[in-house]
Amino acid sequence: MSVQKRRINNLRKIIDDNSVALLITGENNIYYFSGFQKSEGAMLVTRDESYLLVDFRYVEAATKTACDCKVIEFKSLVDEVKALLQKHDIKTLILESDVVTVSKYNKYVRAFNEVGVSIVSDDTLSKAISNLRIIKSEEEIAFISEAQRITEMSYNEVLNFIKPGISEKTVANELEYLMKKNGAEGISFDLITITGKKTSLPHGVPSDDVINEGDFFTMDIGALYNGYHSDMTRTVAVKSCSNEQREIYDIVLKAQISALNAVKSGVKACDVDKIARDIITDAGYGENFGHSTGHGVGLDIHEAPFVSPKGETILSDNMIITIEPGIYLENKFGVRIEDMVMVQNNGFRNFATLDKELIIV
Repeated sequence: MSVQKRRINNLRKIIDDNSVALLITGENNIYYFSGFQKSEGAMLVTRDESYLLVDFRYVEAATKTACDCKVIEFKSLVDEVKALLQKHDIKTLILESDVVTVSKYNKYVRAFNEVGVSIVSDDTLSKAISNLRIIKSEEEIAFISEAQRITEMSYNEVLNFIKPGISEKTVANELEYLMKKNGAEGISFDLITITGKKTSLPHGVPSDDVINEGDFFTMDIGALYNGYHSDMTRTVAVKSCSNEQREIYDIVLKAQISALNAVKSGVKACDVDKIARDIITDAGYGENFGHSTGHGVGLDIHEAPFVSPKGETILSDNMIITIEPGIYLENKFGVRIEDMVMVQNNGFRNFATLDKELIIV
C-alpha cells in the first residue's frame, strides 16, 4: 500500500457513512494525498473511492504520477464534482475551512444544493488534515533534511560574499541563485536578508540598502525540495561588533539553546515558548520579543504545531518545528537565531549543523 493510500484511509475516518464525501482543494493537501504536485484541481474522497480532478494541462502527468486515485479530466470542475456526487449518492460534502474562499464557498453551495448536497464548512476536514500532516513520515523527513542541507551549503558560500558596500537585494539574489544551483527547486519564501537598523524588523524586506561596517546582518532563509521547506535564521556581524550587540546576541542564543533543550515528546508547545520568553524577559527585553518562538515546517513554511504562548499542542515524535527567539531594538538592530528540529522521545534532532556562536565576517 502506498503512503498516499494510507493517508487517504486515515482521512476517511471522519466519513461516518456512505452519503458523506470530502472535497480537497488546497494544493499542498492534494499533493499530500495524491503524490501529484501543482494540479490546480481538486480531490474528491468518498468512503470507497478517491478521485483527482485536473484539467487538460495536467492529465498526462497526473496519470503517470498520482497514487491510488482515479484521474479525471474536467472542463468544469464544479460540473464534474456534481456528477461524481450524484454517482455516489452523496448528500453531505465537507470542505476545507482554511482553504476555501467565501466566493468559492458560495459557488459550491449554489451548485451542489441543486443536486441535494449540503455543504459542511466547519474545521472538521482542515483539522483532520492538519493532524495527519503534523507527524512527518521518513520520506518527508528526508526531503526536509535535504532542503536544510542545500540551505546550509548556500549560506556557507554566501558568507564570503557579505561585505560593506553590497546591497541587501544583491545578497538575496545570490542566495536564491546558490540554492537553485545546489539542488533546490526554489526558495521557501521571500528571503529576508537585511542589514543595520533594519535588523530590528522581524520580517524586513531586502532593498538597495547597503551593508556597512559594524552592522548586524540577518538572514532568514530556506530552500524548497520536492515540495518541502527548510527554515533557518542566522545573524552575523560585519567587520566588527559592539559590546551591546554581543550582549543582545548572547541573550538570544541562551534563550534559543534553552528552549531547544526543552524540546521532546510529551512537552506542551507553550512551555517551550515560555522558556525562551522568560530568559529574554528576565534580561529586560520582553517587550522586544513580540512573535512566537517557533512553528511547524513541512509542505507549508508555517504549519502546525505553533510554539507560542497559546500553543496547546503536546509535542510528539516526528513533529518538525523551528525554535527562533529574537530581540528587536527599534532604530538600532535586532538578533534572531533559528534552528529547525524534529521532536523525538528523548529530545530532538537538529537539522541545522552550523555553529551558532557569533560570526564576524
